[in-house]
Amino acid sequence: MDKEFETKEDMNIKENEEIINDKETTDESLDNTNETKKDYIKKEDTTSTDKDDNEDEYEKICYVCRRPESRAGKMVSMPGNIYVCTDCLQRSFDTMNDGLAGFPGFGGLNGMNVNISEEDLEKLLKMPNVRMVTSDDFNREIPKNQKLKKKKKTEEKEVKTIDLANLPAPHKIKEQLDEYVVGQDYAKKVMSVGVYNHYKRVANTIQDDVEIEKSNMLMIGPTGCGKTFLVKTLAKILDVPLAIADATSLTEAGYIGDDIESVLSKLLAAADNDVERAETGIVFIDEIDKLAKKQNSTNRDVSGESVQQGLLKLLEGSEVEVPVGATSKNAMVPLATVNTKNILFICGGAFPGLEDIIKERLNKQATIGFMSDLKDKYDKDAKILSKVINEDLRKFGMIPEFLGRLPVIYTLDALDKEKMIRILKEPRNAILKQYQKLLSLDEVDLRFDDSAYEAIAEKAMEKKTGARALRAIIEEFMLDIMYQIPRDDSIGRVTITGDYIRGTGAPLIDMRGVLELED
Repeated sequence: MDKEFETKEDMNIKENEEIINDKETTDESLDNTNETKKDYIKKEDTTSTDKDDNEDEYEKICYVCRRPESRAGKMVSMPGNIYVCTDCLQRSFDTMNDGLAGFPGFGGLNGMNVNISEEDLEKLLKMPNVRMVTSDDFNREIPKNQKLKKKKKTEEKEVKTIDLANLPAPHKIKEQLDEYVVGQDYAKKVMSVGVYNHYKRVANTIQDDVEIEKSNMLMIGPTGCGKTFLVKTLAKILDVPLAIADATSLTEAGYIGDDIESVLSKLLAAADNDVERAETGIVFIDEIDKLAKKQNSTNRDVSGESVQQGLLKLLEGSEVEVPVGATSKNAMVPLATVNTKNILFICGGAFPGLEDIIKERLNKQATIGFMSDLKDKYDKDAKILSKVINEDLRKFGMIPEFLGRLPVIYTLDALDKEKMIRILKEPRNAILKQYQKLLSLDEVDLRFDDSAYEAIAEKAMEKKTGARALRAIIEEFMLDIMYQIPRDDSIGRVTITGDYIRGTGAPLIDMRGVLELED
C-alpha cells in the first residue's frame, strides 16, 4: 500500500511538473512569437520609412496647377498619392457655387442639398468641360522627372558645392583634356583658364565692392573639329551637370518649337532635378550660328534674332521660370525658379561664310601702290578664322547685345590629315582602341599597319565632315570582320591594311595554330 501510494504521489508530481513545463514552453514560444512579430513590424516600419524618405526627397506637386509645394503652400492629400493646393480647392468650390447655383436639384450647393434627378444629371454631363470622375483619375501620379528635389535645410546644407582647394588648376585641366582631345592647344588653354576663373568666382564667398562678372564663351570652328567633345570632356573632368542644347530647335515663346528656357530644363534634368546643383552647371548651346538675323526679311524672325534677345537674360544672370521635365511652358507642367548667375554658358557654331567676311574686311585694309596686298593673299590661309572680331560676327547676323555677353571668343582649327591619324591613335578612348577591345573579348588580336591609318585619314578628308567621318569609315570596313569572327574560332589575329581600306585588297588573317608556332 505504501509503495502504491508513493507511486501515485510520484505520478501526480510528474504530471504537475509536465504541466508547469508545458506552460513554460508555451510562454517561451509565445514570447518568441511576439519577438518575431515585433521584429517583423520593425522591418516593415523600416521599409515604409525608407519609402517615405525616398518620397520626401521630392516636393509635392499640385495635381491641378502643377505648382510645387514651395510655391503653392501646404497641400491637401488625396487617394492615389494625389495632392491639391488650397488655392485650387477654393477655386473649385467657388466655381461650383457660381456656375451651378441655379442648376435644378442642387439648391445652390450652399447647404450641400444635392438631390439631382437622372434627367438633370444628363444635362449636367452635356455641359462643356464637365465629365464624370473615375478611379483612373486618382491613379495618374505625376512622374518624378516633373518633380523637384526638396531644398536642404540650413543646418544640413553644404557650405559650397565648389571647393577652391579641390578645383584643378588650368594646366591640370589642359593635361586631362590632352588625354582625350588631339590638337586644339589654344582652344584647350582658353577653356581651361575660363572654366577655372568661373568656378573660382562661384566659390568666392567674400562680399566686397569688386564683383567678378561671368565669362561666357563663344567657340568658332568648322564641323567635326571637336567643339562638342571638348565640352563633354570638360564637364566630365569637373564633375558638374552638363546640358547640350541645339539652337536650331529654339523659338520665341508662343511659337512651335522649344522655348528658350528649355536649355535650363535639360540642365535641371542632368542634375536630377536638384536646383542648387543645376545652378553651378554648364550649358552648351550648339549651332549658335543658326540664330543669325535673317537678311532682307520682312517676316518676324522667331527662330533667329528673337531667340538671341531671349537668351540675353539667361547669359547675363537672372532668375528664370523653367518648365520641369518639358520643353515648353504650359498649364500641365510644373515650373522651377533657376538662378543663372553661376551657370557657365558655352556657345559653339561653324559659322559658314564667316571666312569670306573676314577676308573682305582684311582686303579693305590694302592700299593702292607697290605696298598693297594682293586680293588672294588670304585665300589659302588655313587659320583665317583666328582673325575674327566682333564686327565680323555682327555682319554675319549676331546682335551686339548677344556678343557683349560672350566676352571670351576663340577658334578651333580645321583637322588635317596628320591630326586625323593622331585622332585614330592617341586618345585614351580612340575608336580603333574600342574595336581592339571588342575583338579581344573574342580572343582575337586586331592590328592596323601604317598604310591603314593613312588610307582612313585620306577617306575622312574627302568627306569634309571632320572627325565624324572617321567612325563612318571604320564601321564600313569592320562590318564583315565583326560578322565573321564569332563564327570561326580558329582566327587568332586580323591585320587591317591600306589596300583593304581602299578596296584593292583583303585583311591579313592569322590562325591560332600559326601564332602558336611563331611563339
